[in-house]
Amino acid sequence: MKKLVILLILLATVIFTAGCTEESQEDSANTQAIQERTEAVEATEPEQNTTSQEIQEEGNVVEVAGLEEINTTLQQGPVLMKIGSERCGPCKAMKPMLQELATEYEGRAKVVSIDIDRSPDLAVYFGIGYIPDSTVIIGITDGEYVYMKPDGSVTTDRFQARILGTTEKSTLEDVMNLALIQAEKDKS
Repeated sequence: MKKLVILLILLATVIFTAGCTEESQEDSANTQAIQERTEAVEATEPEQNTTSQEIQEEGNVVEVAGLEEINTTLQQGPVLMKIGSERCGPCKAMKPMLQELATEYEGRAKVVSIDIDRSPDLAVYFGIGYIPDSTVIIGITDGEYVYMKPDGSVTTDRFQARILGTTEKSTLEDVMNLALIQAEKDKS
């Protein structure tokens, strides 16, 4: 009987922790240094010169490694940002869907991807604890990113706007469409 209870507990643990998790191993001093370094980048207007890696080609998801690249891409419209890892199965499963979204929203919005293994500073900056983690950035206000929440409201708190785990394409499309509507309102 005890073995059965232990097996059930182990099974429940596996089920509830399914997916990919990534705990930050950075200490608070290192996190503080990264935040101080990146605050200056956010507070300034992004530079106009871009490299070919920073520009989204037709229908491609762009791998970004720094805030400067995100800021440059953001000048062209809302940005769907997926944060994950090559070693994460659910993250890999989202690649075809992200490619479709990049093609669908070409010229209106951008789709970018961040690999936390290649860009640990960004993982710390965005407070990643679970992957895949997706958000839609619609702008920068007072040096902070502005995110579109799934309910259509905007916030500077990424944790309120993030979409955790794998999700339906329609969910991301809905948030992207709301971001495009908001971007048009902001232009007016």
